[in-house]
Amino acid sequence: MQISILLAQQIVKLFLMILVGYILVKLKILDSKDSQVISKILLYAVLPCSIVSAFLVDITPDVVEGLKLTLVAAVLLQTLLLLCSHILRRIFRLDEVELTSVYYSNTGNLILPIVSYMLGADWIIYACSYLCVQTVFLWSHCRMLLSGAKEFHLKDLLLNINMIAVFVGLFLLITGFPVPELLGSTVDTIAATVGPLSMFVIGMLIADSDLKRIFTNPRIYFISFLRLICLPLLGLVILKISGLTVWIEGAKTLLMITCFAVASPTATSVTQFCLLYGHDSRYAGEINVMTTLLSIVSMPMIIALFQIFL
Repeated sequence: MQISILLAQQIVKLFLMILVGYILVKLKILDSKDSQVISKILLYAVLPCSIVSAFLVDITPDVVEGLKLTLVAAVLLQTLLLLCSHILRRIFRLDEVELTSVYYSNTGNLILPIVSYMLGADWIIYACSYLCVQTVFLWSHCRMLLSGAKEFHLKDLLLNINMIAVFVGLFLLITGFPVPELLGSTVDTIAATVGPLSMFVIGMLIADSDLKRIFTNPRIYFISFLRLICLPLLGLVILKISGLTVWIEGAKTLLMITCFAVASPTATSVTQFCLLYGHDSRYAGEINVMTTLLSIVSMPMIIALFQIFL
């Protein structure tokens, strides 16, 4: 329970950062369109540095076992939850935007800073397991679903900046290749900005949203319930049945990081894909705003349940 309280405090801290971005736009110091520039900085510089920085640790048997555990958990959860999402789609007649909003969580922009703030930078490497698997699904399943493409192009996945960062990080981890201290500290410094910048972007997007329209749309509440409550609860059941919590010593803490990712709001990537492929990006953005706001309450609740039942 103490961890869920700490998580709530960290989410409130992140929410205050969101408020900064919101105020900057409302005071007309920044324009909401400026968020696109910050988003590109995040995508092409900050997030890759966060991933590479996470792998700049000494490789030990404990690290290897932890990575194995979180990778297995990520593959298991994301595969089974994808099947569950498509079942929910048939039952509740979800369209492509709603399905991807329900399934994809905001791992990169939200979970990396939460893990860093709560557990320390050394633990981010285990969150990267979930991010890596989700990136594969984003550039295969999500891209094909929203673009209407019939074929999967491996090149799109391998040339994704986050996957390149994972490959670089793994190379450095496995080989122990010496990184100059000046370069390493620069990467760490850039990586440390992922939290504030990500939250500023969300706040700027909220400032440009019609909050009355969002809060009076019952369908958005329902989609938020599926994203924040239904899928995370299914994830807890899967983890309980899998027996992964007793796989290695300290497995529960490692799997809690995975639980953070499962319980987080809708991925901002969904809105970006909708913009790219001509789907209703405003609706996707509204779902993102609602799930982000409601996650202040829902995420600590899911983590509390994780601690009680697992």
